[in-house]
Amino acid sequence: MRLGTGRDWAELLRVSALFTVPGDALAGAAATGLQPNRRTLLAIAASLSLYEAGMALNDWADRAEDAIERPHRPLPSGRITPSVALGAAAALTAGGLTLAAAAGRPALTVAGGLAATVWAYDLGLKHTPAGPAAMAAARALDLLLGAAATSAGAARAATRRHPAGDRVASRDPGIRAAVPTALVLGAHTLAVTAVSRREAQGGSTAAPLCALAATAALTQLLARVGGETRGAGGSRPADKCVGTSTGAHAPAGIGTGTGTGAGTSTGTGAGTSTGTGTSTGTGTSTGTGTSTGTGTGTGIGTGTSTDGVPTAGPPQLPTGRRTAAAGGLPGSTRGAALKRTGSPRRIGVSGVVQAALAATYAATAARPLFHAALNPSPQLTQRAVGGGIRAMIPLQAALSARTGAPGIALLTAALAPAARKFGRKVSVT
Repeated sequence: MRLGTGRDWAELLRVSALFTVPGDALAGAAATGLQPNRRTLLAIAASLSLYEAGMALNDWADRAEDAIERPHRPLPSGRITPSVALGAAAALTAGGLTLAAAAGRPALTVAGGLAATVWAYDLGLKHTPAGPAAMAAARALDLLLGAAATSAGAARAATRRHPAGDRVASRDPGIRAAVPTALVLGAHTLAVTAVSRREAQGGSTAAPLCALAATAALTQLLARVGGETRGAGGSRPADKCVGTSTGAHAPAGIGTGTGTGAGTSTGTGAGTSTGTGTSTGTGTSTGTGTSTGTGTGTGIGTGTSTDGVPTAGPPQLPTGRRTAAAGGLPGSTRGAALKRTGSPRRIGVSGVVQAALAATYAATAARPLFHAALNPSPQLTQRAVGGGIRAMIPLQAALSARTGAPGIALLTAALAPAARKFGRKVSVT
């Protein structure tokens, strides 16, 4: 039994590709509109462990094929015994699931699906038509793992701060908010995996051309400014919120009211009301007087007041919460419609960072794909696959910037130099 050296394991586990993993969880966290927390770090650690398990298992499953096409790899060359690699894959999988469990039940659920996808791909699906789709699903699940862990951490913190926070937290979209971002990452992974199926033999022009077209489409999507932006505390202007309204009717026929959002009341007599907040919408009060209210942002404010009896509307949600159902919260007007509108198109720091990262993604992925399409030799095809893997980092960063998190985007992009440095010593493919 040969355990191998540190360099042997670095080659087996493709440590240079590890730098493409943390951005998955960070992009998932950014897509939720929340700040990364301790559970996000646990999700990153779980992702790294499961990724390395997939690398070890991949070489164990392909050891016979590698003996012919890649005899220099650690297993076919005899530097590491296959049974040791299989044991490492099992141990890394168990470690990844344990870390995910520490991040919360939603994270463990996603991690379980991710682990099952990795093992199914390496042991059976890799050489079938479903192989690229399985690999794309694994990357998408890895991003959703970060979203699930981050949402669980934020929900737990909100519950501690607010006695009724558990009821509000259950309405946070969490993973659902990250699904569009996960699909973009999955689309890129699908294209790169399709190219990688011919990296040892070469000879395929169709796969690099299709991947090149996918890269162009994704670049156009990533460069589109004004998609999703976040407001203070992690909330987005497009979020929904619930306002309050109070009112009183004096015997002389004068009514007063205050509210959040925009509201109108009709009747007889005279009255005033004002409205402020971070949402615009409609609110109604019945009584005497006429009044108007104003607000800013996007959302719904509701409330009622009756003659002589002030009535308070539903409580405002904590900063950073994304959604609330007006009909399901106490004091809300039955049947009030919650409407969602897009954020205004603007170019700020996030827009500049987003455009720069989209261009970096295109340059990293497109150039080697173009060369492989012109000359689909094994060497150029392998370079195209390597470029697609390295392009994961600017892609993840651009996705974070697109959701209004330039800080997370720049943090992710900072991993690229280390990936290039280690890639010169240990290949990512």
